[in-house]
Amino acid sequence: MVNYKELVEFIVKHLVTQPDSVEVENGEEDGGSKILIRVAHEDVGRVIGKRGATINAIRLLAKAAAVKAGERVDVDIIED
Repeated sequence: MVNYKELVEFIVKHLVTQPDSVEVENGEEDGGSKILIRVAHEDVGRVIGKRGATINAIRLLAKAAAVKAGERVDVDIIED
């Protein structure tokens, strides 16, 4: 089984200005994995990107790894 939490955490920590504040949670949802990303308020825009391009790229990488393993994964960002 692929560790999607580590994959997403690695990517996000290299994108933000405050990598110590990155929290990635792993959960189960409808037979698949659910990855939740929480970052510092000023880094939310960096993770989302213009028109959602960055978060969509992160989702695409996680889903590509999941397809290869025959699994499902969803990635979301939590804005506080």
